[in-house]
Amino acid sequence: MSMTMNELVDALPASHKRAATPELLHLLNNIGADDELSDSIRNNFLTYAGVLQSGKYKMHDYLKAVTFVTLKGLGKTNTEAYAMVNPEKYADLVAKGTDSKTMSAYTSGYAKGKLVMLITEQSLVPMWVLNAPFYQEAIMTQVDLMRTAQSELVRTQAANSILTHLAKPKDAAPQIAITVNNDGTAALASQLEQLVLQQQEMIRLGGTAKELAAMPLGRKNQGEVIDV
Repeated sequence: MSMTMNELVDALPASHKRAATPELLHLLNNIGADDELSDSIRNNFLTYAGVLQSGKYKMHDYLKAVTFVTLKGLGKTNTEAYAMVNPEKYADLVAKGTDSKTMSAYTSGYAKGKLVMLITEQSLVPMWVLNAPFYQEAIMTQVDLMRTAQSELVRTQAANSILTHLAKPKDAAPQIAITVNNDGTAALASQLEQLVLQQQEMIRLGGTAKELAAMPLGRKNQGEVIDV
């Protein structure tokens, strides 16, 4: 799917928005040997554009690095990916009779370049996300052992494993946040203090327990008592 100029401009950091030219857009929309590769390169170009803020990189070099990382993600070797993003340099190395060992070292050096490494780091999926299905499968295996194993020891170990791995983290944030309105708390305290004083005065004057219980808890507002 082709990229639009708005998508290109929005993806680039402020320092590189001037590079969003019709020529660059045309290049991105006609890159790659097939539709799948083209889509992957364009998507990665948009996704990892933030790395441009980490250094003074030329847009041409960024595009080559993105293409290199994309090709590596599709299973290409360093040498194969390098040959596709730097065809002239690769052809020159071949013409000079560069042996495979030297070529491998040369292309490996490109793969370890700062810009390529920054994009590679961005593209890596955390191991806990990548293996999430196996984590759940392991838990269910432990549940099955806890319920069906013949050995009491095995059932106990399975149960302990479940308790350990599914325990609530100690630093887990509470699910419900309760806030206290300090102004409301102060007002209530004041009302209670007034009520106590009024009750003490009624007791001094001989008031009954029923009269004390019937006293409203409220605040005075222009001579009127409003229940809380």
